[in-house]
Amino acid sequence: MSFPARSVLKSTRPTLLRSAFPAARLSSTASKPATLKERLAELIPKEIENVKATRAAHGKKSFGPVIVDQLYGGMRGLPALIWDGSVLDAEEGIRFRGKTIPEIQDLLPKAPGGSEPLPEGLFWLLVTGEIPTQEQVVELSRDWAARSAIPEFVEEILDRCPPTLHPMSQFSLAVTALNHNSAFAKAYQDGVSKKEYWGPTFEDSMDLIAKLPNIAGRIYRNVFGQGKLPAIDATKDYSYNLATLLGFGSNDAFVELLRLYITIHSDHEGGNVSAHTGKLVGSALSDPFLAYAAALNGLAGPLHGLANQEVLIWLRKMQTQIGEDATDEAVKEYIWSTLKGGQVVPGYGHAVLRKTDPRYTAQREFALKHLPDDKMFKLVGQIYNLVPDILLEAGKAKNPWPNVDAHSGVLLTHYGMDQMQFYTVLFGVSRAFGVAAQLIWDRALGAPLERPKSYSTAAIQKIFAEKP
Repeated sequence: MSFPARSVLKSTRPTLLRSAFPAARLSSTASKPATLKERLAELIPKEIENVKATRAAHGKKSFGPVIVDQLYGGMRGLPALIWDGSVLDAEEGIRFRGKTIPEIQDLLPKAPGGSEPLPEGLFWLLVTGEIPTQEQVVELSRDWAARSAIPEFVEEILDRCPPTLHPMSQFSLAVTALNHNSAFAKAYQDGVSKKEYWGPTFEDSMDLIAKLPNIAGRIYRNVFGQGKLPAIDATKDYSYNLATLLGFGSNDAFVELLRLYITIHSDHEGGNVSAHTGKLVGSALSDPFLAYAAALNGLAGPLHGLANQEVLIWLRKMQTQIGEDATDEAVKEYIWSTLKGGQVVPGYGHAVLRKTDPRYTAQREFALKHLPDDKMFKLVGQIYNLVPDILLEAGKAKNPWPNVDAHSGVLLTHYGMDQMQFYTVLFGVSRAFGVAAQLIWDRALGAPLERPKSYSTAAIQKIFAEKP
């Protein structure tokens, strides 16, 4: 089953964003590739000057008017944030530092024998704007493995949580507790210079990402009874270790799926709830652990991080009602019954995108390669061929195309991870990459405390009562 031509996202379009950063290079000693922190230290002074020049040239220019409906409508489309890692284009989807998903799939280093990009490479790209070398990615994997242990008291906190406590509540609790050993909190208390804020923020961000697999693995095994947690393998990559901690490390295809999953879920510009929350809380100089714990609480909300679960529930209900090998007519009838019942078709539509989400396309290509005969995957493709025209006919969506959540749950279920409550934890592991990268740059560039202006309904009425 193939995509109609109208939905295919092409990666050959001109780059919308051009990184201000040069290509990755060797350290000043030229004896070995620069570490991520060394390269970042070289880039920060240049980017400070770049931001100064941008503000000098454009600081007083206007993006355009703000209308009252934007205040009541969740600030949709309101330009209000700087987010360097990614920008979302309505027509072609996300670009990570100017590069599309097909481009990063091609350019980022892979694991030996693998074909999906390593998330370590994506984090390097988000932080530096550069494609790292294989050696730099391997070194980053080793660094994270060395930082991966979580304090014993955090283990005890998780082990004492009742299995009925939602995995995301446990996840947020554990990340908050990591604040106990925050390098930034200690440096701030010791009077570190503002110009040096980025250093301890970097260390905390690296620790945060490194410790998430152990936290996620412990939650998964405590809640779903999967036995004792194995050790991190310092010779393996991040996704392999996460898969192993979850009990799936022996399945090469699942490991590959995690590499893809983490990469494409890592960042989606700064306006979504989890990203914005992390940036907002970080602007108060809360350390990365506190900032990201807050982001996780936003991600746990049904309108943000639960969408792929809702898709899977809807698909299973459909299969129960009309069977596994239903005709197009039967599927159409079920879709219409969903809409006429006052519900939405889960996994379709997006606040910004106006074409098929390229993250959906990447997952579909993975499924075609690894699980082409899976019945649920076939149903997902069947639905894709039917839903857009139905939504357009019904006038239900400006964007009738599938988003990332329309596919991810089906892939995880295929490999035996059918505990839907845990899916948002995997999303949370992934999104840490984008939030952490931005927190580092916010501190490096001296980003101020966020403090937008708010109005009451009465104040708005008074303002416009005096205007024509």
